Amino acid sequence: FVVIPIVAPILLSMDLDPVWLGIMIALNLQTSFLTPPFGFSLFYLRGVAPDTISTQQIYRGVIPFIVIQLVVIGMLAYWPSLATWLPKAVYG
Repeated sequence: FVVIPIVAPILLSMDLDPVWLGIMIALNLQTSFLTPPFGFSLFYLRGVAPDTISTQQIYRGVIPFIVIQLVVIGMLAYWPSLATWLPKAVYG
């Protein structure tokens, strides 16, 4: 998140769509919240989960969501128009 002001102008000067770039950054950030060692969402969940649920169970439980997010990131990288068709349809 800290490097966005540094890399965004460079990437935008390469004619990348700013909407696509913003969506890719947001998806990458959300994926980082679910992956160890700095999975902040995992720590929040650990704080509210009952004591009967172990941290290992929490880590195993988020694997399908991480996989889904990685697939979506891959799809948006391969087909950038998936992220830009709706704003173009609404705002012309």
